[in-house]
Amino acid sequence: MDALIEAVASHYARPALYERLLEALHAAGRTPEAMTRADLAPVDAFHVGGARATAELLAGLPLEPGTRVLDVGCGLGGACRHLAAVFGCSVTGVDLSADYCRAAARLTEHLGLAGQVTFVQADARALPFAAGVFDLVLSQHVQMNLPDKRGYVGELVRVLRPGGWLALYEVFAGPGGAPHYPVPWASDAAISFLVAPDAFRQVLEEAGLSVVRWEDVTGAGRAWVARVAARRPSAGPGLPLLMGERAGAMLAALQRNLAEGRITLIRAIAERPA
Repeated sequence: MDALIEAVASHYARPALYERLLEALHAAGRTPEAMTRADLAPVDAFHVGGARATAELLAGLPLEPGTRVLDVGCGLGGACRHLAAVFGCSVTGVDLSADYCRAAARLTEHLGLAGQVTFVQADARALPFAAGVFDLVLSQHVQMNLPDKRGYVGELVRVLRPGGWLALYEVFAGPGGAPHYPVPWASDAAISFLVAPDAFRQVLEEAGLSVVRWEDVTGAGRAWVARVAARRPSAGPGLPLLMGERAGAMLAALQRNLAEGRITLIRAIAERPA
């Protein structure tokens, strides 16, 4: 593991994450036996907009039982479980964090979806899968930690079958200048590599993908973060479990960056030609 990936892994490390999640669920009066996907909604979609943003990204895609999906940067597996429970897909989630993978697998077992969803700890730059094995590859709030955009996109395309789809919901540089830190994906600029949206779209097209949807959803993200920041803490799982003791500072900087146009949110769908 190189120095960059070690730094990224350290940023996301959350020892005993699964146990802490169970404690939070117990505080809210829930047990693993009675757990539902809704109980995990505040934490299992660790990106701006939460689970609704994932549902909107996937809307209109040809998903059905047996569709093979890879979720790169799956976190606690919320999108994986959504794809399995709602569409019957066969899903593999990949994350760099061992803590996240362990928690995601245990939560998926509790929800009865282990037969449809598996989790693998791996570096997104070198996915441990054969070429062309997935019908859909999903990436949400991942590439900000990776300086080599072409290498990352090339790896996503490699494992995608011809005629398959790439679904992206990502954070890019905005026109307002360098972002304030800390943010959820980085404590400082050392592991944050934001590029302009047009530059990333060019990478997709140079990789041979046909971009069929490209939407700036910064406004919706700005409104969502404002609502989250205004909420009072409550019992049950919450974002501080994932962001650590600097959660308040990260959320404040994220809100400021969106308000000042320092970051941009793009939702996109691209197809690999058959």
